[in-house]
Amino acid sequence: MPVTLEGVGHVWPNGTVLFDLVDRTFGEGTVTALVGPSGSGKSTLLAIVAGMLRPTHGTVSRPDGCRPLWVFQNPHGVARRRALDHVALPLLARGADRRSADVGALAVLGRFGLEHRAHARFAELSGGEAQRLMLARGIASAPGLMLVDEPTAQLDRATADEVNRAIGSLADSGACVIVATHDDDTMAACDDVLDLGRHR
Repeated sequence: MPVTLEGVGHVWPNGTVLFDLVDRTFGEGTVTALVGPSGSGKSTLLAIVAGMLRPTHGTVSRPDGCRPLWVFQNPHGVARRRALDHVALPLLARGADRRSADVGALAVLGRFGLEHRAHARFAELSGGEAQRLMLARGIASAPGLMLVDEPTAQLDRATADEVNRAIGSLADSGACVIVATHDDDTMAACDDVLDLGRHR
């Protein structure tokens, strides 16, 4: 189900308008780049979409039972746990047996070019591999809404290109994906763009 913003705006307590009159529907199976200059409110809007923050005005409509999944710019994993285990865990949590979870996790890792790193420990992964692993784990969790915050901000250009190729495939999951970014290449990998700089 889509997530819809109608006339959403946010104002700081001192009266400064962060953004205003944001109207947008984020559909299933779409990846939208959320862009704008520093201080334009990208992280704030992600929090509003997730239901963690109430906008100053406007309304946000989410499907019943919608639970957002966040992927942060600094990948957090368990250093000694294998990449395969990170992705299998949400499948196990949904009731799969270990063998089925491993098969499913390998298939998801393959979509992100990580099948050859399945048995590497998290601490052994490069920055780009770790970030792609977080995206893979997110997809394995089968979220309806996925929020990705500055996924290439801490990466060199070559590594960022790896992650951007992975972002381009997120729509195949059927999730509603919103990616906050300053990176033109990340924006180009998405289906659509919401520029908060035009809502100030």
